[in-house]
Amino acid sequence: MMGTSMNSIIYGPVPSWRLGSSLGIDLLSTKGKTCSFDCVYCQLGKTIHRLAERKEFVTISALAEELERVKGITADYITFSGVGEPTLAVNLSEAITLARSVLRLPVAVLTNSSLMTREDVRNDLSMANVVVAKLDAPDEKMFCEINRPITKCRLKEIIQGMKHFREQYQGRLSLQVMFVNANKHHAREIAAIAREISPDEVQLNTPLRPCAVQPLVPRDIDSIRGEFHGLKNVVTVYEATRPEVNPLDLKETLKRRPRINT
Repeated sequence: MMGTSMNSIIYGPVPSWRLGSSLGIDLLSTKGKTCSFDCVYCQLGKTIHRLAERKEFVTISALAEELERVKGITADYITFSGVGEPTLAVNLSEAITLARSVLRLPVAVLTNSSLMTREDVRNDLSMANVVVAKLDAPDEKMFCEINRPITKCRLKEIIQGMKHFREQYQGRLSLQVMFVNANKHHAREIAAIAREISPDEVQLNTPLRPCAVQPLVPRDIDSIRGEFHGLKNVVTVYEATRPEVNPLDLKETLKRRPRINT
């Protein structure tokens, strides 16, 4: 099946350097970004809806209707991402189960890790085949500088939550680190934390899409990679051939196309 136009809940499939062909599900679907962080490098821009408590944004019945419209679509993964932090959706676990049963595809969740301190969030994430979790800083000062959390969450507690999740999780845990000028000289410390978490994969990223900060050049990323020795499956964004897609841009483009019922 060819690609399909989407509404505010489902978009794509889009090419992802991490997951191949990815059909996106946005369980937030808010106008503007809804997140627990306001990261300096975020391609979605400023966090409009600052939130750290879970709630329902999209009903399961609404998601079920949209999934039926794209049933049979060809993709490598269903990816829960979109216009903010997907673990803010309190019905994430139910949505993962439904999406996998309808589309018969493996499920990935991209998370900023902020709510992995919570047992209910860790349980929800454990339903996914792949979890891509963020770690951008080695200490509280840099955490506040780069990720700009909107609540008093502490990096130490988030890292502990990630370790707890690693202990229980049977799927593939990918740790993604976004490197910018502010943290590029702290790769060794971040790598040491990564070894404590023991992910199945480490993704070394830098913001190649337009945002408020400049990306690092390939030679900087190559140097940083050397600090992550001893970790399994260390990959970098510059090795990839598939660019990421901004879901806000994609959905705005697809809105102008006629709907294709499938």
